[in-house]
Amino acid sequence: MRSLLFVILLILPASLLGQRTLNNINSIGKTNVKADSNERSSDSIKPEKIANIDQYRFINIDRDTTYLDTSLTIQREYSFNYLHKDNFGLLAFPNEGQTYNTLQYGLDKYSPYPEMGFKAKHFNFLEANDIKYSSVATPVTELYFRSVMQKGQNLDAFFTLNINPRLNFSIAYKGLRSEGNYINQLTSTGNFRFTSSYSAKDERYVLNAHYTYQDILNEENGGITTISDFESENSDYDNRERLQVYFSDAQSFLKGRRLFADHYFRVNSKKGANNLYVNHQFNYENKFFEFNQPTVTSIVGTTSIIRFGDSYKDSGINDQTHYNKMYNKVGLTYENLTLGKFQFFVDDYQSNFYYNQILIRTDGTIPASLSRNINSAGGQYDYQKNKWTGKFLYSRSITNQSLSNLDAKMKYDLNDDFQFNFEYQNLNKLPNDNYNLYQSSYVAYNWSNDFKNEKVNEISAEAITPWLTASAKFSTLNDHLYFNDVALDDAQQIVSPQQYDKTISYVSLKLGREFKYGKFALDNTILYQNVSQDDNILNVPKIVTRNTIYFTDFLFKKALFLQTGITLNYFSKYYANEYNPVIGEFFVQDKKEIGNYPNLDFFINAKIQRTRIYFKAEHFNSSLTGNNFYASPNNPYRDFMLRFGLIWNFFN
Repeated sequence: MRSLLFVILLILPASLLGQRTLNNINSIGKTNVKADSNERSSDSIKPEKIANIDQYRFINIDRDTTYLDTSLTIQREYSFNYLHKDNFGLLAFPNEGQTYNTLQYGLDKYSPYPEMGFKAKHFNFLEANDIKYSSVATPVTELYFRSVMQKGQNLDAFFTLNINPRLNFSIAYKGLRSEGNYINQLTSTGNFRFTSSYSAKDERYVLNAHYTYQDILNEENGGITTISDFESENSDYDNRERLQVYFSDAQSFLKGRRLFADHYFRVNSKKGANNLYVNHQFNYENKFFEFNQPTVTSIVGTTSIIRFGDSYKDSGINDQTHYNKMYNKVGLTYENLTLGKFQFFVDDYQSNFYYNQILIRTDGTIPASLSRNINSAGGQYDYQKNKWTGKFLYSRSITNQSLSNLDAKMKYDLNDDFQFNFEYQNLNKLPNDNYNLYQSSYVAYNWSNDFKNEKVNEISAEAITPWLTASAKFSTLNDHLYFNDVALDDAQQIVSPQQYDKTISYVSLKLGREFKYGKFALDNTILYQNVSQDDNILNVPKIVTRNTIYFTDFLFKKALFLQTGITLNYFSKYYANEYNPVIGEFFVQDKKEIGNYPNLDFFINAKIQRTRIYFKAEHFNSSLTGNNFYASPNNPYRDFMLRFGLIWNFFN
């Protein structure tokens, strides 16, 4: 919180000294995205100087460009949340800042390299490809605020400026504190990021770099012990703190630091029809995960149990996992303005996943560390001509480890209204480190494995038209890794990593369509999924849908733009994965289905110049449709509550 106050104190003086409204800064998208004509008239104050929208750019690691967005559209309503993105396909846990269950498989991109693991803790952890670099005509500030469940708030402060047209800096901090409505459910998180971009005057040298420090603290209650108390709708339990939970003092903590740089140098002094570049990418990261539980026993009713099985300690469990990674990639790129770009590269990946001790047991020895040293070589071809854009990448390890990645992407822009995307990926991926090694004070949560590589074969297509947005995906998974509950006693939760030796086939079809009639609109998104497998390993709902009916209009002589409506979220019943706090992962279960309940939100949003105000009655039907709403088998979904927030932009 002290870091957040420092950032706000740094930003506000520059923000308040001068606020000049700029012309036409109200759209986001690729280079040819147009401004929303419905909102232009609200920006009627004439600026002293005009800054074009393309002078306020945000660029990701793949050099895709978006522009500053101050619009109030239905997509902005969907992305006004803790993750700052549309979370369709994710199911939030009861408290802000907790983890999410996954309704839509395939939201994450695959990499052939192993990661640390603890994926349930990483939804709010910004990876290198989540960071954007800025280039702005004038200093820009964005302040984000949103209320939480109780005793806290969610704030995000962002500031960027160009020292000159070729040098940019940005600094930002997102902080959250929310106590939650259940016992032992507090969340406290922080995401600090600093970026810099530099381009030589002749664009011979270009650098993008960033530094991040992130910490995610969650009190872990393990879910409610007696589902019948929750589902009984007894008014005594309307105060959720009266519901018994498994743990009253456990918590998990993830923190990480990253230093990243991506730069290139053009060998030829002047850019021409043929150019030669030297590329380099550097990524150093360290992470730390801790599970802390002072009291080992849990009370279920009047019975004492040890939820995670036998323990080496009677109290004061403090499991700690350390992780370091360093990645270097060096490439040589030949560019021909007619043929495209040809890049050849080699990379070096080094990581160390480790503990502070070697564990010697009667059934074997659990080593203290798992170290990786992987070298790969590959090539990439980028093509952009007329209406076609393509990127084709292939890489393969040249050391003892066996991994490879073939990734092909094609995009066809027929015009501003019609776009078509195609992608194919064939991946041979090393397992995440926590599948192969883990140490804990809980006896059953210690393992040392040598799993096979996961094999993923995936093809997807997307069509964007004025009438319909459609996407389809087909995936086959071999040697799929997952966590499974192997406890023989239903009162216990003993999770271990498993590898499925059969093929899993997954297919999905996602459709989106918005109907407009005057000032009213109906926005629809529906997802169909089907999994072909011999056992219940990859479990997803067949149907996930979101439907929003809303009204928009200008009020007070067009000084205020109003947006109000109701959103229905629904997914069909399925065996949802359960969350395990010891390993920070979800695991497969086949004992309890969740779903088949409507979730209704009512919202009123407004835009006044550069300020967007959000008000929502979240899950307002929770007391009308019965207490059958869950985020996982032992964790209820959120009750009805009122939420308020705003996004405030300043242009100096």
